[in-house]
Amino acid sequence: MGEDEKKNGLINRSYQFEIRADKGSGDDDKKGIITGRPIVYEQKTDIGGMFAEVIDKGALDKCDLKDVRFLVNHDLSKIPLARSRKNTKNSTMQLTPDDEGLGIRVELDIENNSEARALYSAIERGDISGMSFMFAVDSEKWEDLKSDYPTRHITAISTVVEVSAVTFPAYEGTSIETAKRDRTALDNARKAVETARSESVETEEMELLREKIKIMTM
Repeated sequence: MGEDEKKNGLINRSYQFEIRADKGSGDDDKKGIITGRPIVYEQKTDIGGMFAEVIDKGALDKCDLKDVRFLVNHDLSKIPLARSRKNTKNSTMQLTPDDEGLGIRVELDIENNSEARALYSAIERGDISGMSFMFAVDSEKWEDLKSDYPTRHITAISTVVEVSAVTFPAYEGTSIETAKRDRTALDNARKAVETARSESVETEEMELLREKIKIMTM
C-alpha cells in the first residue's frame, strides 16, 4: 500500500457498478428498497492511469463486516441512511458476500427521511448509478512492477466500514471538488506504485544477498 494508505488504514474505491431502486410488486413494504453490488471480483479497474487493480475472488472470505454504514458520497458529517450491524435480519442494510463479490440490499426510510427520499428518487431516475466503498487491505500482490502500468491484486480485504452511493464514480466529473479528490487519489496511486516497486527491489536485493552467502559457505 502507499504511505497514505498505511497511515490511515482505509482507502476508497468508486466504480460504475449498478445500484437500482427495487420497485417490488407495489407493496408498501418494498418501497424504499435499493440493491447494488459495490465490490466485484476479478474486474480490472484503472486507478488514475497509474496501475490496474483487481479484487481477487475470495478477498472477502475473512473480512470484518460487523458494522457497515450506508452514506451518500462518503459524507461522514451526515446521518447514515442505513446500517448493517452484524448483518442481522433487523439491520437496515443487508450484506451478501458471494462468488461474484459483495451485494447489498438497503432499506431507505423514504417516509420520514427527506435525504433518503431524495436519494431513492435519484437512483430510480438513473441520476445516480455509481457506488463506492471504504475498506482496508489485508494482503496484496503486484504484477509487472517493472512496466509502466503494473497490476495490483487485492487478495484479502480486512474490513469494510462504509458503502456509498456516489455522484461521480470512478474518477469521473469535472467539478472543483471532484478534481481535488482525483488529485488526491492520483497522489495515493502514485505512492502505492512507488512503495510496491521499492519493496520489490529490496526483496530482490535480499534474495541476491542470500545466494551470495550460500555460495560463499559451500
